[in-house]
Amino acid sequence: MSGAADYFSDFAAALKYWRGKRGYSQLRLSTESEISQRHISFLESGRSQPSKDLILKLGMVLEIPLRQRNVMLLSAGFAPAYQERKLSDPELGAVRQALDFMLAQQAPYPALVVDRLWNLAMANAPAAGMMRWLLGLPADGSVNVLKLMLDPHGVRQYLHNWEAVGADLLHWIQREAMSDGPGSAATVLLGELLALPGVAGMRGVGHLAPNLDRRALPFLPVTLRKDGVELNLFTTIATLGTPHDVTVHELRIESFFPADEASAAWFRARHG
Repeated sequence: MSGAADYFSDFAAALKYWRGKRGYSQLRLSTESEISQRHISFLESGRSQPSKDLILKLGMVLEIPLRQRNVMLLSAGFAPAYQERKLSDPELGAVRQALDFMLAQQAPYPALVVDRLWNLAMANAPAAGMMRWLLGLPADGSVNVLKLMLDPHGVRQYLHNWEAVGADLLHWIQREAMSDGPGSAATVLLGELLALPGVAGMRGVGHLAPNLDRRALPFLPVTLRKDGVELNLFTTIATLGTPHDVTVHELRIESFFPADEASAAWFRARHG
């Protein structure tokens, strides 16, 4: 969090950034937050100092991530309002049970739980089996899914459409890096990904534009090919609703679904 704190010199800079990022005028923010436009102007110029309750209210209206709301509080001289626990902490036992249930329901198809930097937190048995089949890797917390997918010695060597998938994956971490600012863990990770062979060169390439042909699939396919097997999949990303903990707020549940019957049959045969 220190990287984000360094990014904003004070609360005024943070508020201006998030208002602009969300595309709000001062008038719109005033209307939706029920705070006078003059007061918002004074907050952004540094002529007025916010209360803790005001910061939390603006954070809700602008849908600022909980981690960044804590940063805004710190920049104004207040203690963080949202705790950041480890997923293994006893207080998050009910959350782990819910995640275990969702992962189990996804079988025989893979599902993962990752944090905001796409470090693997949990995986169901089909996901662990797919990793072992592809790379012989255990499905544990030492794996960063983005690096695994984009590394030419990782999943990328079996990912037929790796550039299209890679461009989609980069959007996630680019958004985190933009929120956290220079020097943050997200920015460092983005730099590491762009340093992988071939990754930086694919940005902005014309053939990575969305396929809007009427016959195109209504989702981005993930096509894996190894040992004569072709798996055609697509994924969904889910989050946990109304969290009050930074860790819980940043969890992502990625579920893989077969895009054709042959792929479905392959998973059923292995995990039926």
